[in-house]
Amino acid sequence: MAASARTGSATGSEGSRVRHLGPNWYAAVMGTAIVANAGVALPWHVPGLRTACAVVWALSAVMLAVLLLTRTAHWARHGDQARAHLLDPTMAPFYGCLSMALLAVGGGTMLVGKDWIGLGPAVAVDTVLFAAGTAVGLLVAAAIPFLMAARHELKPGSASPVWILPVVAPMVSAALGPLLVPHLPAGQWQQALLLGCYAMFGLSLLATMFLLPIVFARLLAGPRLPLALTPTLFLVLGPLGQSTTAVNNFADIAPRVLRAPYAEGFRMLAVLYGVPTMGFALLWFALACAVVLRARRQGMGFSMTWWALTFPVGTCVTGAEGLARHTGLTACAWLAGGLYVFLVLAWLTAGFHTLRGLFAGTLVPPASVP
Repeated sequence: MAASARTGSATGSEGSRVRHLGPNWYAAVMGTAIVANAGVALPWHVPGLRTACAVVWALSAVMLAVLLLTRTAHWARHGDQARAHLLDPTMAPFYGCLSMALLAVGGGTMLVGKDWIGLGPAVAVDTVLFAAGTAVGLLVAAAIPFLMAARHELKPGSASPVWILPVVAPMVSAALGPLLVPHLPAGQWQQALLLGCYAMFGLSLLATMFLLPIVFARLLAGPRLPLALTPTLFLVLGPLGQSTTAVNNFADIAPRVLRAPYAEGFRMLAVLYGVPTMGFALLWFALACAVVLRARRQGMGFSMTWWALTFPVGTCVTGAEGLARHTGLTACAWLAGGLYVFLVLAWLTAGFHTLRGLFAGTLVPPASVP
């Protein structure tokens, strides 16, 4: 009977942990997948790097599968808590991470996973994940701002970089959609996907332009972000790096799909948009690093927000890689390499502390939410 009681207690504890598992955990999948996606596109041949990236991609795919199953159980068994997350202005924006996790793993399947499973299966997997991720991303980009306007109780000065997450998801679709264009029938199908990605680029970019000044205003005028949320400043890099990646990917595929002068226009856009945007991304990167280091000195401990140092920085790596392709500048290649080193270190740090927190039971405690 004692053993039964212990088993029941353990089961109840695990069920409680599932109850409080939020959509923010998809950030770990995104941060892992981008290590593979960015590493495989570096403009140098590093022995063993592609194999290492394939291993990391496989890890991200396993993480995605586990989280999808766990989150499905969360909705099935704890629907009240799932709905509470949607009505929580600090948690609801993280539903954008579900879309980006699907897209990042799908893109990695095309970039490096095909080495293990073959091109045909890779196209099939990416098609499913891209379609699902894009559908979720567009839904979230519309639904979460609606909830923020109609249902959430937002106080003046409560703006957070987390607000960017729902609207940046379509930009990830825009950046990774061109990988599938060559595998569609020539003509209308390819043009529709490319221009659809371009439309999502505009959707996400304009929405970000509305939100970013609000976030920047809080950074300057206060109130200051809580220490635990300070790493979310890196989230601003997401739309900057991902949009730069997108325009460079458009430039790669446009000559096969569009007639002149539009194909040449995309090639010009890659440089004319990408270079100044990357310049602003580097300014924000330096600012975010300084603020995070200050918060660390003030006692900021580990939380899941540290994963914000991974995926957004990874998009800057892929953006710099694209600029290196289209400008031929060695400086862009070295920039990509330097940012990739930062990305790997941030991923290792966040991964280590996440595993330690999981084993210690401090990241998803049974009673972490009233």
